[in-house]
Amino acid sequence: MFLRPLYLLLFLAFAAPAWSACRKHEITPPDQVRIADDSVMIVVHQSSAHDARFSTKRGVDEAVRFAKNRKIPVIYLQDDTPDEFYFMEDCYPDHWVYSQGGEIRFEVTASHVYIVGGHLELCMSAALHDITYQWSKRPPRNYTVTYLMDAIYSNGRMIEPTDPYYADFDRFMEIVTWGRPGGEHWPKLSLLETMGIIRREDHELDYIMKILPRWDRTFPDNYRIAAKMNDSVTKVLRSAPGWHPPTVLFHFVDSALKLSEINMIRF
Repeated sequence: MFLRPLYLLLFLAFAAPAWSACRKHEITPPDQVRIADDSVMIVVHQSSAHDARFSTKRGVDEAVRFAKNRKIPVIYLQDDTPDEFYFMEDCYPDHWVYSQGGEIRFEVTASHVYIVGGHLELCMSAALHDITYQWSKRPPRNYTVTYLMDAIYSNGRMIEPTDPYYADFDRFMEIVTWGRPGGEHWPKLSLLETMGIIRREDHELDYIMKILPRWDRTFPDNYRIAAKMNDSVTKVLRSAPGWHPPTVLFHFVDSALKLSEINMIRF
């Protein structure tokens, strides 16, 4: 009988890493953040306090794995949510940085940002507006934002009752929040699920135009602005003079796994 407590202790010792949250990590002051690469992955508030359905759990884990396999720096943004609500599998990014509302107070020197996690319409939007504003103040060059859609959560606020897919969205949210408490915690879906509701490519492009950072107010007219879904044809949202103008590309990809497939085909 005395072996049972021993077995229990051994079980808990080996099981703990599987469910424990990212605790006791150091916060890097914004002025000490250094991005030693021309690409960076920024993970915004990946917390069940905001995404209680864990709709983006697998997506963010695959995204961070993708970045680390390719030596891309990873930065986690953390707000005042208790540590135990953060659900990333990997607790060891290059930096943990405090950001209450998604604001970016460190210098983003990379020209390619992989954006992961975060509330599409709130904290993630704030992060992207700060990043693109930084880019617009630098000498012209090409920039890319890659959205990993299965790792971004949303409340669908940009979907309006007049949209042709609104009824499908409303029914989806009714199902996934059935019996859940009210408030902002549960009624979330991933950006990839949103695209699955919309389905038609022209409607997807219309929706993308609603959720992009305000590039029209940020980048001068000498920048070409473009959007792309996975490996489809690039859509020019605003042209610019010259044969090879500096271009800002907003690239929407289903997942890090899909991105790996695209890169394999390309190379």
